[in-house]
Amino acid sequence: MRSMTGYGRRQVSRDGREITVEIKTVNHRFLDLSCRLPRALSFAEDAVRKQISGVLRRGHADVNVNYLNLRQDAREVRLDEGLVLQYKEALLNARQIARNERSSIRDENVEWILQQPEVLQVTVKEEDQEAVLALLREALDAALSDLTAMRQKEGDALKADLTMHLNETARLRNEITVIAPKVPKIYQEKLQARIKELGVKELDEQRLAQEVALMADRCAIDEELSRLESHIGQMRQALEAEGETGRRLDFLTQELNREVNTIGSKASDAEITKLVVTAKTEIEKLREQVQNVE
Repeated sequence: MRSMTGYGRRQVSRDGREITVEIKTVNHRFLDLSCRLPRALSFAEDAVRKQISGVLRRGHADVNVNYLNLRQDAREVRLDEGLVLQYKEALLNARQIARNERSSIRDENVEWILQQPEVLQVTVKEEDQEAVLALLREALDAALSDLTAMRQKEGDALKADLTMHLNETARLRNEITVIAPKVPKIYQEKLQARIKELGVKELDEQRLAQEVALMADRCAIDEELSRLESHIGQMRQALEAEGETGRRLDFLTQELNREVNTIGSKASDAEITKLVVTAKTEIEKLREQVQNVE
């Protein structure tokens, strides 16, 4: 069992390139990916999504990728020769206006020209997509490994907590099973005591038996208790199963709640009602935790 909550981060460097991948996940009904890649790696987004979806099945994942290229061939400096000549001509014209007879340009003048806007242009050269993609996949695989390990650890804690609440629900169900057969007899005794209080001298035993029988039929919860036991057993199996179990656990939790609600509405006994309220509390805790299971 794995939780949908986790975190993984890895940095991989090779041949002057450095890629850092960070993945954060939280619970979600389906797999929902949010990828943030630098513009230089925009070509790799589909590959990133495909690699992640091969590992994760459910949950919202925020994926952040940072890229640094320190290679000498990563950038290229270009000189705009036409713009240099125009600055040179403008400089000469300025000298003529100032009646400066010097016609050559000294080194400091060249330096001044090079400092002017757009004379020197730094451009990022096109990436070696195959090399970058291989490095990205390596970093992503390592980050996913960290993420999966954390989700597994969180899943183990979830399993322990779910088992505890499920065991308590089973215990409450067993208590109700013991009390349920006694309810008609208790009702009969109360009914007889009430009749006696009213001063009825001639008691129609047959009519009393019919009333008790009708009451027993209305409050019969044998089927609900049987289904409740079955759902608890299926949840135990799901807790031990491999792979994606969150949706199955969520469905079974809804069924547990349905059966307990029915028992509460049919049972005419204060003790059973008390146990039902406690059982609903346990099932609600199960429901909250199941939302985090992958």
